[in-house]
Amino acid sequence: MRSRHRPRAMRMSGKNGGMRQRAWAGVIGRVWRAAARHKIAAGVVAVCVAGTLTGISLTGSGSGGSGSGGGGSGGGGAAKAAADPAAAAFSLPVLGHSGQQVSLSDYAGKPLIVNFFASWCPPCKQETPLLAKFYRTEHGKVALVGLDENDAASSALSFTRADGVSYPVGFDPQTVAASAYGVDALPQTFFLNAKHRIVDRIFGAVTLADLNHGIALATAG
Repeated sequence: MRSRHRPRAMRMSGKNGGMRQRAWAGVIGRVWRAAARHKIAAGVVAVCVAGTLTGISLTGSGSGGSGSGGGGSGGGGAAKAAADPAAAAFSLPVLGHSGQQVSLSDYAGKPLIVNFFASWCPPCKQETPLLAKFYRTEHGKVALVGLDENDAASSALSFTRADGVSYPVGFDPQTVAASAYGVDALPQTFFLNAKHRIVDRIFGAVTLADLNHGIALATAG
């Protein structure tokens, strides 16, 4: 599995029962505190990472970005399976439609993009219009599901409607799916192949080039 990092993401951690932003900047990660506070139902602290590095690890995975992706020339099937881990199953209420569910199993045998986001996340606001437009024009090639994390339903609905989101969005205020995928910062985007193995992962806002590259990996072979 390849993983690629973007300079900016919003970090989530669960402590102290509130939400606040903390900005991190500079090559050596100098820290200062911001005054803005976010209050949401889940009551989970968010940390804003606004580093100037081209790649910042936010999950503690030790991944080195695109240059360290798992596509080596040897190792056979077992090595490939290890490099492309199986995606965790999820089943969540559809945002705005609590009687409906969106699940990984709905897309059995199909490549899938899974995008973790929230309405309070500035990089998410940057990428969501692109994702919405991309889905409208390219969704016949690969499916896309958004998972709204640690958010208020009203804010999430306003956010997705404003950006013209028409792909399914799972509502996950308790970050169950985020925890299962090792996501502690937003946004993050996973590209799954037809066997639902993770073949690419983007930390931070995706670009059109990221989408095209991830889909190529997800649909290869």
